[in-house]
Amino acid sequence: MTERAEYQRGIMDTISDPVVEQVVVKTSAQVGKTECILNAVGYHIDQDPAPVLVVMPTERDAESWSKDRFATMARDTPCLRGKVGDPKSRDGSNKILHKKFHGGHLTIVGANAPSGLAMRPIRILLCDEVDRYPASAGTEGDPVNLAKKRTVTFWNSKIVLVSTPTIKGASRIDAAWEESDKRRYWVPCPDCGEQQVLKWEHVHWEKDENAEHLPETAYYGCEHCGSVWNDPKRHAAIRLGEWRAENPFAGTAGFHLNEIYSPWKKLRDMAGDFISAKRHGEEALKVFVNTSLGEVFEIRGEAPEWDVLYARREDYPIGEVPRGGLFLKAGADVHPDRIEVEVVAWGRNRESWSVDYRVLEGDINLPDVWNKLAALLDERFAHADGGSMVIEHLAIDTGYAAQLVYAWSRTMPVGRVMPVKGMSRKSPYPIVGPSRVDVTIRGRKRKAGAKLWQVNGDLFKAELHANLHKEPPGEGEEFPPGYCHFPKYEPEYFRQLTAEQAVTKVKKNGFAHIEWEKTRERNEALDCRVYARAAAEHELTGFSERKARNMEKRIAEVVQPETPVQEETKTRQSIYDRLPGPILSDDEWL
Repeated sequence: MTERAEYQRGIMDTISDPVVEQVVVKTSAQVGKTECILNAVGYHIDQDPAPVLVVMPTERDAESWSKDRFATMARDTPCLRGKVGDPKSRDGSNKILHKKFHGGHLTIVGANAPSGLAMRPIRILLCDEVDRYPASAGTEGDPVNLAKKRTVTFWNSKIVLVSTPTIKGASRIDAAWEESDKRRYWVPCPDCGEQQVLKWEHVHWEKDENAEHLPETAYYGCEHCGSVWNDPKRHAAIRLGEWRAENPFAGTAGFHLNEIYSPWKKLRDMAGDFISAKRHGEEALKVFVNTSLGEVFEIRGEAPEWDVLYARREDYPIGEVPRGGLFLKAGADVHPDRIEVEVVAWGRNRESWSVDYRVLEGDINLPDVWNKLAALLDERFAHADGGSMVIEHLAIDTGYAAQLVYAWSRTMPVGRVMPVKGMSRKSPYPIVGPSRVDVTIRGRKRKAGAKLWQVNGDLFKAELHANLHKEPPGEGEEFPPGYCHFPKYEPEYFRQLTAEQAVTKVKKNGFAHIEWEKTRERNEALDCRVYARAAAEHELTGFSERKARNMEKRIAEVVQPETPVQEETKTRQSIYDRLPGPILSDDEWL
């Protein structure tokens, strides 16, 4: 294993070096970092017995690691056979999460279990995937600091922190890496012999005559002589590499690796992952930066100046879908005296066009404003290529007057209206649901009731900010993926669209997180755009060229209806006639 991934040797030698107090390993996936932890455990069972604590993100992860990784190693490694108690014995020496051996023991816990972190003194602390740990272990505080306190009784203790990084300013492993001696793995070029750190910017691939990417042609280019390295040549060079520190050593050794060093990952696969991430937006790109490059992802927290967006407005008619728009989604924000709605067209590579922004005025306790919103769903929007289209889905916020939103959504065609609310910033998912939330007066779920979707607003805001920062292309060039187009709206729209920014805050336990804060009082346009983006998530995920061409074909075939839809409006009016009078609060809605 070590001969195949030679860079692991330096990491494991440092873990067993008595001079080093702490080891920090910030890496991508697919480089064998968990194997280093396994080998460290095996070393202390066989060569240097001691109390060892392995911390995983959750108790489920701890059990899986024990059963799938450690048990296999203990069974198949000759020098470990017989040194850990028999799992079938009745003396409790080999439980799933606690194993005894001569001179020490191994305890495996989840970072979400404070009792496991504070149970007993330990000399060797091995923390895996620390960026996936919760901010606090119950109410006890940061789990890494809790675990570190278990080592203070040993003069020769060792702390090992291993993880794939996450967001800049909120990454535990990155913060620890910044305080280390920052070791990087230098590799000699097989042709010119010059040493270099392998970087993503030196991975190249070709395009065909239609400018389509060809990831199967990917190669690494030497930054000194430009020689081409295929995968076997790259692997041979890595075996001759060495670790070099950038900072003076002060007790903490830090290691950084990306996926280019991995013998288990081909360059063509990395190129394919990158191309896919660029097409699928900010969250997919974040995953690539974290798990393939082993780097923190920096959120473009500062919104562009509103007047910059105002200056690059485009000359297409408000209310008409421009060329390139393939389907329409809308987002609505509810207020006591109005409902604000943005209609957005989406196309290839997540490119978007704001088609219309409307303020539907009226008391939301009365049917008139809801009928206006229903009429908007019936409306057909002309397309620049001919034909027309309707809004496929409308995501509407339930943060204000949720029961009114649920009542209205029940009157709409099934599936076209998505009541939404924000979700926890800890969630890795862009949108979750739906879940049935509409209840009767007795608290039972309605069989045909409204269904609620949870939206990760922080994620969509980060994606939007990154897209708003993208510059228009030069002459003859294509718009970058995710580019946002706007018609000639008034300045207030752009002020509201840029009314929030991401701020890194540090909690009392020292753990950093990202929060979005208002820079202006009015932010309705931003909320509407986030909801419209959430409504488009299903279509944008896995969007293909074949699907795009089918949509273009349908657009050309659609013609304007000869008569407007009136009966539907009458039906909706009668539904509202049967609803109770003015509503004072959600709790009073029946």
